Amino acid sequence: TSLTVLLFCTEHPFGHLIDTLRSEQYEERRYFNLLKLSDVRYEKLPFCMRVLLESAIRKCDGFYIKTDDVSSILDWQMQQNQAEVAFSPARVLLQDFTGIPAMVDLAAMRDALAKQGVDPNLVNPRCPTDLIVDHSLQIDYSKCAIQSPPTPTDESHGAAVRSPAGRPSPRGSSSSGHCAGQRPGHQGSCSKASCSDAPSGRSAAVQIENTPLLCPFHLQPVSEPETMIRNQEMELIRNKERLQFFKWCSKTFKNINVVPPDINAVHQVNLEYLCQVVQEGEGFIYPDSVVGTDSHTTMINGLGILGWGVGGIESEAVMLGQPVSLTLPQVVGCKLVGTINPLATSIDIVLGITKHLRQAGIGRKFVEFFGPGVQQLSAPDRTTIANMCPEYNATVSFFPVDDVTLQHFKNTICSEEKLVVLEDYLKAIKLFRSYGDQSDEPQYSEVIEMNLSSIVPHVSGPKRPQDRVAVTCMKEDFINCLNEKVGFKGFHISKEKQATQVPFLHEGAEYNLAHGSVVIAAVISCTNNCNPSVMLAAGLLAKKAVEAGLTVKPYIRTNLVPGSGTVTHYLNTSGVLPYLRKLRFEVVGYGCATCVGNTAPLPESVVDAIKQGDLVACGVLSGNRHLEGRLCDCVRANYLASPPLVVAYAIAGTVSINLETEPLGVNSEGKDVYLRDIWPSKEEVNHTEENIVIASMFKELRSRMEKGSTFWNRLESAESALFPWDPKSTYIRCPSFFSKLSKEVCTPQSIEGAYPLLFLGDKVTTDHISPAGSIARVSAAAKYLQSKRLTPREFNSYGARRGNDAVMTRGTFASIKLQNRLIGKTGPKTLHIPSGQMLDVFEAAERYQRDGVPLIILAGKEYGSGSSRDWAAKGPYLMGVRAVIAESFEKIHRNHLVGMGIAPLQFLPGQNADSLELCGKERFTINLPQELTPRQQLTVQTSTGKSFSVTALFENDMDVAFFRHGGILKYVARSLLL
Repeated sequence: TSLTVLLFCTEHPFGHLIDTLRSEQYEERRYFNLLKLSDVRYEKLPFCMRVLLESAIRKCDGFYIKTDDVSSILDWQMQQNQAEVAFSPARVLLQDFTGIPAMVDLAAMRDALAKQGVDPNLVNPRCPTDLIVDHSLQIDYSKCAIQSPPTPTDESHGAAVRSPAGRPSPRGSSSSGHCAGQRPGHQGSCSKASCSDAPSGRSAAVQIENTPLLCPFHLQPVSEPETMIRNQEMELIRNKERLQFFKWCSKTFKNINVVPPDINAVHQVNLEYLCQVVQEGEGFIYPDSVVGTDSHTTMINGLGILGWGVGGIESEAVMLGQPVSLTLPQVVGCKLVGTINPLATSIDIVLGITKHLRQAGIGRKFVEFFGPGVQQLSAPDRTTIANMCPEYNATVSFFPVDDVTLQHFKNTICSEEKLVVLEDYLKAIKLFRSYGDQSDEPQYSEVIEMNLSSIVPHVSGPKRPQDRVAVTCMKEDFINCLNEKVGFKGFHISKEKQATQVPFLHEGAEYNLAHGSVVIAAVISCTNNCNPSVMLAAGLLAKKAVEAGLTVKPYIRTNLVPGSGTVTHYLNTSGVLPYLRKLRFEVVGYGCATCVGNTAPLPESVVDAIKQGDLVACGVLSGNRHLEGRLCDCVRANYLASPPLVVAYAIAGTVSINLETEPLGVNSEGKDVYLRDIWPSKEEVNHTEENIVIASMFKELRSRMEKGSTFWNRLESAESALFPWDPKSTYIRCPSFFSKLSKEVCTPQSIEGAYPLLFLGDKVTTDHISPAGSIARVSAAAKYLQSKRLTPREFNSYGARRGNDAVMTRGTFASIKLQNRLIGKTGPKTLHIPSGQMLDVFEAAERYQRDGVPLIILAGKEYGSGSSRDWAAKGPYLMGVRAVIAESFEKIHRNHLVGMGIAPLQFLPGQNADSLELCGKERFTINLPQELTPRQQLTVQTSTGKSFSVTALFENDMDVAFFRHGGILKYVARSLLL
């Protein structure tokens, strides 16, 4: 009402800035007009800082966000890298791997408050939250044939789950009620209900929409739609418990939206459905902004929406109404000039900018793009570039909204009225970028210029995304990698063994493997699926390759996981999908798969050949992560490449090739076929893109997302305010974080006589600390699951079991690539120092805890780098780790440690464990003062008499408060108890 508005304007510290947006084309909207500040500093702020300022002004309440925050942002030029400010984003984005522990924690918090006599319904997200179920897809079926037939069961009851029968069969499948094929020794036909050869008590197949039951013992060909649907059906059945929990969350918690599986990858949902650029709520319009639990939340900055990745623990605090605390960052202006090389794809541009900015040392800074070259980049190009900013350690890579962005929204998700409101509002507060007017250029901390014409096609690898290799130099570089010592690039293969070739049989034919042979080729989700140009280029290249008579060897594990139904739609509509299929690139499902280690096993004959020759086999993928051993344990060299290059290397069968001078293969006439013969021109790609990527695809996708799947809609879940924990469940378990919750806050206790649980080196990633892939059969987590009478086939992945603290604690430091200096070799083992025994890391930690001994971790540079993963802090916390002493920390992981009450301690500059002559077997005492302050120096004493100082990486008073409370979760819970 008018009275309410008047009171709000009077009471709000910046009520005098409230203005009204008027037009004949839409209803009036209220907004905070920042131009009314009449401060010349505003128009000199980078655009991303203007978004922060608007949020601070609108959310200023004198408690969480103060007028000092507004003053600091406005005075950004002087306050950058100094002032701490609070930021309240418009929304929170979760994906299921990191979302399920967040929601389990909120469910556990409800239990804890109920035990204290507090209404559990008070525990709800206060900030709008979207949870996208997209990380649970695994590839059980691929290449038009069933691979390692799975046994889907509902784990809770041990019986197969069947959807209602009687649905129509897909084209080309048997509708007679019997399997078409037979295996040797399997007599007769198989009933659609069961197969006599199936294990006792279990169904041989599971049915979902439009899928006939199929006997898994027959390696009969299946069509591509069946391949995709069967992977999706396994995803749904394998993860039924988790999905039921998510369904309970969607019905019980207020202010949360759950996007069910088999719809889209989290990045795509954010780009194609959730993003608004301008939000409306609480009577105002304001810029959209987001924090997410996925490190690639930054993709959204390509559309002019400010967003970055935070830890799962931090996201829970934001969900519950706490602002994000950050030091005002430096903002690097990246000026793009020059004309893009016609052969360079957006991936080449991404990797070129990645290398350029990484070398510039922009860690923990914001990057904002400007200059004439920006207009040459489409909206998908920009989101692809923004997606990779975690790889060069920037917090965000921001592209302000301009005419290209508006055109993108006009063609995709914006109504005409919304588009007019968006443009009018952004222009009213000077958040719209006009490259024709250079009079009011923002002032940046520094400016880096990049000439786009200098970019040539590259790949990245073989172990790290920042190690770029020009395609023309690929062969030479790979040979150098074989020669170099084992390290970030080298494999140290002796000269006499570099020519090794191992013959093997596959499907009755003989092939040879050598160093550099490609055994995995994946066009997958994340970086590329949002960019039609590169995906269409892959399809057009496949079309030309097939027409030229080229093929892909059948032993190469190929797959196509688009991450979005939109991609499949335009690949199919453009007519290139059949050609990708002919080269064995099948659509196997939607979501994160190969990128997070969820790939089907290689054929045994291939694995045996690799091991026999000690070969450096290769994987080529078009994603954004390729850490060593992540795709497959026996594939040591992995390269990131654009989708068309993935297809090209799959055809060549090796990375040890110069694609400029050597042929990809020979056609049926014996003629050499080169890459240049089949590479699609930029004009071809653009023509196809313009005629295929149209608004109808996005409208269809939105409709699909809003309707959900039949499986999800029929899924049953509890109706209670408290979640009914099932003691038999191995997926969802109430964690022990709130077991000793009290109203009083204990003062920090010094860490006395702690042993190092692990002594680690540089670049220990969150994959090393908390793996997300499959659960090894000999691991501590496997022993636990076997004690619950599960078979290895039912283990699923660590990512899928993040709702079970017993599994995740046992999975902490379970990576086979973990290099622990206490034992001198790789593997998930450590030394139990008092006894001298080598044990699983979990077993050693358990023994220390039983003896009441606190633990620390010693590490080198960039501890916790890689994907955001909250269990990389929760796991060590439950193991009894009180502090991590390292040379440096990855920012998000440092936040996670603080959020769990673990002290991140940094060696002083120029010092490390080696310079201090620490052997890792000493006992450590760390003195914590009663009144901790940000970045305070603490003294560490060892049992050998050494003493040295470390810096406590508490960046602000909020960090100190979280640590004193024992972490963010207890801090928030106590606020509800008072």
